Amino acid sequence: MKPRRGARDMRSGISGTGDDKKLTRSIRGAAVIDHHDESERAMLARVADDPRYRDLVRERSRFGWTLTIIMMVVFFGYISLIAYDKAFLARPAFGGTTTLGIPIGIGVILIAILLTGIYVRRANRRFDPAMRTLLQDEGL
Repeated sequence: MKPRRGARDMRSGISGTGDDKKLTRSIRGAAVIDHHDESERAMLARVADDPRYRDLVRERSRFGWTLTIIMMVVFFGYISLIAYDKAFLARPAFGGTTTLGIPIGIGVILIAILLTGIYVRRANRRFDPAMRTLLQDEGL
């Protein structure tokens, strides 16, 4: 059975008539047509085969996973403190009524913000310019 005009495929997020070869994806209300011709596909394949691209992807992935592991250690460390040493977190902090758990929890949030900033800085200074250069070299 042929889908009705404009029907949406819920599994892939693709909408279209089914007759044309163009895939239309809806991104925040804007239609994006994905219809690369053969020369564009060849350029994209050259980029994917470029050792500089593979090195960039490897570096970005390694960096992302390193930051993820750091955040997981911090987060699960805090959760472990909550689970296994409530008395430590219940101690008063700064001589007042606030317990140590509050500033440590705020520290977890601040570390997440810091790690995000570190990633954005590296992406803006290293990853994006390297990718831009690579694409320019390939004529994209």
